[in-house]
Amino acid sequence: MTGKPPRYLSAFAEQYAGDPREAARQWFRSAGYGLFMHYGLYSLLGRHEWVQFRERIPVAAYAGLKDGFRAANFKPDWIVDFAVSCGMKYINLTTRHHDSFCLWDTRQTTFNVMQAPCGRDLIGELAAACDKRGLGLCLYYSHGRDWKHPHAPNNDRWGGNARPAYDPPEPAYATGAAHDLRYYLDFVTAQITELLTQYGPIAAIWLDGIAVPLHPLDEAGRERVGFDPRVDGDVFRCQELYDHIHALQPQVLVSYKQGYLGTEDFFAPEHKAYSRFGDEFADKPGEICTTAGGGWGYTAGHDDLSAEVLWTKLREAREARHNLLVNVGPLPDGCFPEQAVITLSAVGDQLRNGV
Repeated sequence: MTGKPPRYLSAFAEQYAGDPREAARQWFRSAGYGLFMHYGLYSLLGRHEWVQFRERIPVAAYAGLKDGFRAANFKPDWIVDFAVSCGMKYINLTTRHHDSFCLWDTRQTTFNVMQAPCGRDLIGELAAACDKRGLGLCLYYSHGRDWKHPHAPNNDRWGGNARPAYDPPEPAYATGAAHDLRYYLDFVTAQITELLTQYGPIAAIWLDGIAVPLHPLDEAGRERVGFDPRVDGDVFRCQELYDHIHALQPQVLVSYKQGYLGTEDFFAPEHKAYSRFGDEFADKPGEICTTAGGGWGYTAGHDDLSAEVLWTKLREAREARHNLLVNVGPLPDGCFPEQAVITLSAVGDQLRNGV
């Protein structure tokens, strides 16, 4: 017995009783349009969510940004009401981006919102707001990259974009024989377990950082051309993680961008419709993610996506039978940039008018 469906799946109760994940796939195909939010410590700097990597900010110095993270105007009820008014059916928020700062009350690290002046569980608040309005909540989680955890993928094995290229080397990182990826993967599993056991029904776990596990280096430091985890071994234990997610909440959909193993429930490439597996998996749901600014996290001076361009992106996604997930990078205090509100509202008006 699966029991009563989550509120966002209420229209699919009959399907949910027989197969919760298939009900979720049908819901996802019908959803069409969602809101993405990249919010974290990088928002305070306004220079893109990759600012730690690009500017090689040392781990300890970057971690100090936590002392200024207040999120005073991050208001989940307003966000959900706004998304509904814009015609969106689900919301996706970064729980932990590559910088490793967590927006929920995690027991796996002190690098989280509860240990910052914010002192609020933003994931918990957003989960409650989404449930109240019947929106699906999807949770972004950086799987392939972590710029803080000592045993996360490193540049020695997983390529130059796994970690910032610190010179001199970052002393907080385990390297060489001392580095053990299993510690990091256990950390990931523990955190995703928290996210799926603390906040009620979740619509999707949306994994990011796929370029790192897809392109490991050989012992001589050369990229392994043609590497395929389905053939060469899933060192990142992704199928094990997918199975664990589905065991915790059977309706949860799993995505890993354009596809890592091919067993993902849907594909979510950036800006255009495609899958790494081509026509072989053409029957799976798809989602195009795109952003309203110059970066995904708040990037000062680059909130310039027009309603006309966004409407075109939405139309193109529909033609490809994909959803569109449009990103907003909230300002340092958590409120939405003015132009993003104007643009999304205008497209919402068009949707209501059936244009």
